[in-house]
Amino acid sequence: MGYGLTIFSGGRGADRFRRAAALAADAEDAGFDTVWTGELYNRSATIPLAVLAQATRRVRIGSDIAYGVGRSPLIWAAEARDLDELSEGRLVLGLGNGTPAMTANWLSADPSAPAERMRELVTVLRALWQLDQGPVHHEGRFYTVHLAPTAPTPAPFQRRLPIWTAGIGPRMVATAGAVADGLIGHPLMTDRFVTEVVRPELHAAARAAGRDPASVGLTGILMCAVDDDVTAARRRLRFAVAQYAPSRVYERIFALHGWQHVQAAVRDAARRGDPEGMAAAVPDECLDAFGVACAPGELPERVAERARAVDHLSLVAPVWGLTSDQSEAATRAVLDAMRCGLPATIRSAPPEPAPIAPTTAQPAPLEPATNGAASSASTGSPTSGGQA
Repeated sequence: MGYGLTIFSGGRGADRFRRAAALAADAEDAGFDTVWTGELYNRSATIPLAVLAQATRRVRIGSDIAYGVGRSPLIWAAEARDLDELSEGRLVLGLGNGTPAMTANWLSADPSAPAERMRELVTVLRALWQLDQGPVHHEGRFYTVHLAPTAPTPAPFQRRLPIWTAGIGPRMVATAGAVADGLIGHPLMTDRFVTEVVRPELHAAARAAGRDPASVGLTGILMCAVDDDVTAARRRLRFAVAQYAPSRVYERIFALHGWQHVQAAVRDAARRGDPEGMAAAVPDECLDAFGVACAPGELPERVAERARAVDHLSLVAPVWGLTSDQSEAATRAVLDAMRCGLPATIRSAPPEPAPIAPTTAQPAPLEPATNGAASSASTGSPTSGGQA
């Protein structure tokens, strides 16, 4: 089991990136094995990943998540190659879709068939990653690539790029099991949901694709609100849960626990434009299943309890409603609270990437739609593998 930290930094201009770098370096020193960043409508994942790569020496750097449809496969492969070289083989590429509305309204893409699109994207990325072995030709439903290098192409730093895909719904979970190195969960995934729903679906998809289920990792994302004033911490976590809860994407999580009435109450408050009412509709039982809110000294033990259900656990401050400076302070509070709870063996480890997934990973088979270099799956074994 390893722990990651999602980096949120404040500041403006170059100072924002310097502060992100400082957080990443401190996370590495504290014993985290991975530092993560994501993207939204006002920030990218790839440029911050470059900053995190240069600020660290041992930890993995990863996106949790970047929008798969936000770039073409060729640009994804090119940017990933640069990031992997800059980090000297420490990149984990985490890709997701976001909600259908985000895909259509933010990314100007067709939101239909997101699982099929992601499966094809991963397949094409696998082929482009091996561009040093020859041309890539792909004709698919969503992507067309015909690329013959006009000059020698260096081999990538990692022979096989760890690609983790995000998902909650059964088709996205199955996509991860079939073609990815791992599944990136969601902050609203409870331990019960992971154990009773996600793991069986992930393993079934891996077996159906002819893969060893043990080779497909599962990363959980745990919201952690840390404050000496535990009431204030619980209030921040409750607000964050309420922001996620109305979406249809999470219906099967609420249904598994018999919490459909909670989701309905949050939605009613959202329709009224009542954020306080949304938060008030989240009962303590839900709050404690979705995240951790506690005093700093309690965090390592609380996190360890939640880590058992997954292969890697990424900790994230619930930053809904916070300014960028407040988000950084909340991230720093999580980092500092975990210092005494992370293994000393990691803190003293040599500057090599720390694994975040089962070490028995095997390559996923490429789809038949690819040929040329696309027909040759890498034989390298990744040291790690990574909405709906």
